Amino acid sequence: MRRRTPPRRSPKLQPLGPIQTYQVDALTNEAKGVARLAGKVTFIDGALPSETVEAQVFKAGRRFDEASLTKILLPSPYRVIPKCAHFTKCGGCSFQHLAEPQQLEAKKSWLEGQLRNVASNTDIEYLTDSSLQYRRRARISIQSKKESLQIGFRGKSSKTIIQIDQCLVLTHKLQVVYASLKSSLEKSELAKKLGHIELLEDTKGASVLFRLIDVIADDLKADWQAWARNEGVTLYWQRPGEDKAVIEDNTLRHYELDGLTFHYHPQDFIQVNAAMNQKMVEQAIEWLAPNDSDVVLDLFCGVGNFSLPLGKRAKKVIGIEVQDSMVESGRRNAAFNQIDKVTFLAADLTKPDSINLSALGVTKVLLDPPRAGALEFLDSIIKIKPAQILYVSCNASTLARDAEYLVAKGYQVLRVSLMEMFPQTSHVETMMLLQKKK
Repeated sequence: MRRRTPPRRSPKLQPLGPIQTYQVDALTNEAKGVARLAGKVTFIDGALPSETVEAQVFKAGRRFDEASLTKILLPSPYRVIPKCAHFTKCGGCSFQHLAEPQQLEAKKSWLEGQLRNVASNTDIEYLTDSSLQYRRRARISIQSKKESLQIGFRGKSSKTIIQIDQCLVLTHKLQVVYASLKSSLEKSELAKKLGHIELLEDTKGASVLFRLIDVIADDLKADWQAWARNEGVTLYWQRPGEDKAVIEDNTLRHYELDGLTFHYHPQDFIQVNAAMNQKMVEQAIEWLAPNDSDVVLDLFCGVGNFSLPLGKRAKKVIGIEVQDSMVESGRRNAAFNQIDKVTFLAADLTKPDSINLSALGVTKVLLDPPRAGALEFLDSIIKIKPAQILYVSCNASTLARDAEYLVAKGYQVLRVSLMEMFPQTSHVETMMLLQKKK
């Protein structure tokens, strides 16, 4: 007879500590102020370096405490009034209270700390663009209870939905679409049938995807199709039980880059910041400098965001991606753009033996892995001895780990760039160029 596992008990809420005065001397990578009191570290959300603040501990731990800001006694000269009315509650932007030059400095300082073992003598370069109205994709949370509708984004460190009237980092078109969508949903039965909503803007225009949790009547669907036509947006429906919305090829999305057109499914991964994506690809081409004798391996290639621009310049490009649907999109994009020097393959790059690279004659590698990094596949890269490796990272800590491994195996760091892909947030994107030592 199997023993029944007793239900987990919810952790008891700790009593709040007394309000105390703190001197803040640093920022974490999550944009929390770091202070020390009686030798113990305290993280204070909303506090900035050089500030004197009052805060109240709400979570005490053995190594550090977490506290909520109650009063600013001496503000930082770089503190600014957040432009967004939802800043204190929304979990999206964590840096709007800090002047933009200092946002970059804070990110640079944290990145330098992460890369201290591999790039201590390398100057970190900046790649930047507009700090507002840059986000061309967003996932909207929604919950309908009786007469109450909650629609917006998740709160800070919370599953609570924060009612959002306007999001300043969304593109202007998506802000307009969101306002109309929110107003219309407040009067519609559709709100009760939705799990979430996805907003998207690209070269094709704006689109809205409804993820349904229940079937809807044909007349209700027709009403929303009419709304979409009136707003000038494309509407997609993900039905209950579907992993992905089923769409026709003629309704695929597309964006343009480097004189090329990239078609993709509206739920495929693309870079959120269109302007920065263009600058990032241009920088990758400049740093890697592919020529007609290079065979370039593009790992985690997606729909060909790097592969096709590289294919215009290199002898050959091999793009590898785990998702079959994105590999098919990459092949379709290569054919559409009449680039015959790019081959797309499907392989699980978390498994070192998923593909044999030794016979490809690779001279250079570009990799853009997910947050977990590419440690499992690094030995496969090292075996083919590429002259250069361009690493694009969305997680500096795994980049540092992987770079340390590559350096130990005979590579050196030539250049590092902090790419401001998500202004007003603490998120850091990095590009690193490594070269094999002679």
